[in-house]
Amino acid sequence: MSGPAVVLLHGLAGSARRTWRDNAWFDLLADAGREVVGVDLMGHGTAPKPHHPEGYDNFEQHVIDHLPEEPIDAIGFSLGAYTLLTIASQTPQRFHKLVVAGVGKNLFEHDENHSRMIRHAVTGEPDPENPEALHFSTLADDPEADREALAALMASRVAFDTACLAAVAVPVLVVVGDKDFAYPADQLVEALPDARLAVLRGVDHFATPKSFDFIDAALDFLDARPF
Repeated sequence: MSGPAVVLLHGLAGSARRTWRDNAWFDLLADAGREVVGVDLMGHGTAPKPHHPEGYDNFEQHVIDHLPEEPIDAIGFSLGAYTLLTIASQTPQRFHKLVVAGVGKNLFEHDENHSRMIRHAVTGEPDPENPEALHFSTLADDPEADREALAALMASRVAFDTACLAAVAVPVLVVVGDKDFAYPADQLVEALPDARLAVLRGVDHFATPKSFDFIDAALDFLDARPF
């Protein structure tokens, strides 16, 4: 291996396979000599899928239980990014570098209308006039997904505690598309002790994981270019 293992965390209604493996992240990182660990968040993929909010009390611990013993690099998208930032604020010694994508102003400005839209979408009642809602609903239609589990997970979540960001004492690359509902991300970069920003031009939230500019920026930041 030519560097630390890389852990990958997907977003809401995704999975390690759909978000990362299907978009060539596993292959590119393996070609760079890195061990790759794709973790399915609770409620997703092959992970447990409780149908009640209390079942997600150990949401972050489920991820921690899948981390290698040695310090790692990690990449998180959307919900996976929130989760990485939370864990890194509590145990920064477990990480070398972080890449967090699809997050920005949404960590600081809770939009209840937006959250309600997502809840309706993942439970199968999307606004037919809202392309974003329709996309979330399509993600939840995947055979790996479980709409009831996703609804329970969303009901279990509390507002992100931005105070934790000051404790993320590792280098962080923040990546966000300028068409993403999370854009801009300047406030997030300023709140982190050691962060830089990469803006993806013309990229929305859902296109982020397959953006070549995202892939290039992340691999460069982690010194994980394929041989």
